Amino acid sequence: MESQKGKSFNIDEEEISRISFNSEGLVPAIVQEESSGKVLMMAWMNEESLRETLSTGRTWFWSRSRQEYWCKGETSGDRQFVQNAFYDCDCDTLLFSVIQEGKGACHTGEFTCFFTPFGSSAN
Repeated sequence: MESQKGKSFNIDEEEISRISFNSEGLVPAIVQEESSGKVLMMAWMNEESLRETLSTGRTWFWSRSRQEYWCKGETSGDRQFVQNAFYDCDCDTLLFSVIQEGKGACHTGEFTCFFTPFGSSAN
């Protein structure tokens, strides 16, 4: 199924039950640009945001600081459309391949959140 540019996925309860959420009920979610393979960001998901991401084809996360759900790009316009969704061999990390719209994934205005190399003495 497709929602605009994002793909939705059938939610398999057995697969969801395999995911190992931490003691706070969260799992790290890595977001990667489909076309380039660049890692764009890492954010946290709980079961509800994982289900919402899989069903809508948009990335949804749990904000630990604000204690609320957020859909990437709803306020900034820098939306992400899910193309593929994976979980790792230990079932404790998620990976989403996306089409990134707008300026990019980082709240700083950079395209990716991973723009500062060690040894760069940037703050």
